[in-house]
Amino acid sequence: MNPKVDFFFEKDVQWQEAYQLLRTIINDCQLEETLKWGCPCYQHNEHNIVLIHGFKDYCALLFMKGVLMGDENGILIQQTKNVQSARQIRFKQIEEIAPLASVIKKYVFEAIEIEKAGLKVAPKKSTVLEYPSELRQELEDNPTLKTAFEALTPGRQKGYCLFFSAPKQVKTRASRIEKYKEKIMQGKGLNDR
Repeated sequence: MNPKVDFFFEKDVQWQEAYQLLRTIINDCQLEETLKWGCPCYQHNEHNIVLIHGFKDYCALLFMKGVLMGDENGILIQQTKNVQSARQIRFKQIEEIAPLASVIKKYVFEAIEIEKAGLKVAPKKSTVLEYPSELRQELEDNPTLKTAFEALTPGRQKGYCLFFSAPKQVKTRASRIEKYKEKIMQGKGLNDR
């Protein structure tokens, strides 16, 4: 156990007990515990294997190359349609974890073997970029913005489309587009300074 990661397990959150139980199970697998993206991450030879994280409705183990795993128990879940490699095991209640302890370890060891073998996930080539309707309308109404958007690299265009599409409310999608117009006009990506 890495003392630098302790703060995560000591936070007073709804998943605190579940996190601690998952930590105990994974630490039996002889991985190095570290912190990545603000979450406990477990590595083998400095390669990320599995991460513990939580959301409002569930906590989860995220296997970095889960798509390559056999998943004989049918418990790995693709977090969103845009996630290509990682897969989650989700827990909605702490009581679900202990009965799966041996399965979790088996999956961790399988993930380690995938990493040892040097297996890689080939990225999918997406040729069709899905524009949210609000962005499509804004680009139609503003030819200068359209020209600037089309001049962005494909990765920057995709980043904006995913970011603008994420909110459920039209108002929020429209306000995001409005907020980032200037960056697009400057030829900058979502996270560029």
